[in-house]
Amino acid sequence: MIPVPTLRDWLGEGPFSLTLSSGFFAFFAHAGLLQGLEEAGLMPSRLSGSSAGALVGGAWASGVNAVTIRDALFRLHRDDFWDPRPGLGLLRGNLFRAHLESLLAARTFETCRATFTASVFDVLGRRTRALDHGDLAAAIHASCAVPLMFHPVWIDRRPYYDGGILDRHGLAGMPKGRLLYHHIASRSPWRQAQSAALQIPKREHMIALSIEGLPRVGPFHLERGATAFRQSLDATRRALDRPATAVLRL
Repeated sequence: MIPVPTLRDWLGEGPFSLTLSSGFFAFFAHAGLLQGLEEAGLMPSRLSGSSAGALVGGAWASGVNAVTIRDALFRLHRDDFWDPRPGLGLLRGNLFRAHLESLLAARTFETCRATFTASVFDVLGRRTRALDHGDLAAAIHASCAVPLMFHPVWIDRRPYYDGGILDRHGLAGMPKGRLLYHHIASRSPWRQAQSAALQIPKREHMIALSIEGLPRVGPFHLERGATAFRQSLDATRRALDRPATAVLRL
C-alpha cells in the first residue's frame, strides 16, 4: 500500500494556492494558519478570500508577513474602527479603511508579491464579483463591509458589500489547481443549518482544513482573538503532519 503523504509533503510538492473563507472576525484564526505555514516554509503562490479571509489573505499577498499581521490584530481596539454615522449601516468605515491602508504593503493588486482575488457582493447586480485589479484596500474594505454593520463601499460608482453574502467560501476567484482551503465554521443564526454556504465545499485537488471549537470573536469580544489565533496556529502545526486527506478537521 502506498502511504498517504502528510499535508506538509503535499504542500511541498509544488506551487499551491490558499483560500481563506468568510467568518465574522475570523481574522485571528486565518492569521494563525498563515503563521503555521510560514514557520514550515510553505508559501502560497496565489490567494483568494472573502470578508475576514480577504483581509488576511490580501495583507499577506501585499507583502506583510504573518507575524506582523498577528501583531496588528493583537493591538486592535474597537475604537480603531468604530465610527458610527447614519446611513446604510452603523459604521461609516473610514477608520477601518485608514487602519487597513496603514497595514498593507502594496496599494494595488498589480504590485502584490502574490496573485490575490477578493470576493465582494455587487449590490446592483445582486451577484458575487471577484476583484483582482486596481485599488487593493478598496476591494478588501468592500469584501469586509458586513451589511447593517458597515456602509457599502463604492468602487467605480458601484456599491459593494461583504463577499460572504453569496461566496462565503471565498472561492469565486480561484482557478482550478492545487489548493489549501481554510474553512471557518459558521454559527450565524441567519443561515439554515443545511445551507450550502455552511458546508465544506468539494473540489478536485483541494484539501480543506477546518479547525473546530474556535472562540467567537466580535467587536465587543476582541480579547478572544488571541485565543483563536493560538488555537489555529497549534492546529495548523498538527495538521501539517497529518495525512493529506480531502478534509482535515482538528
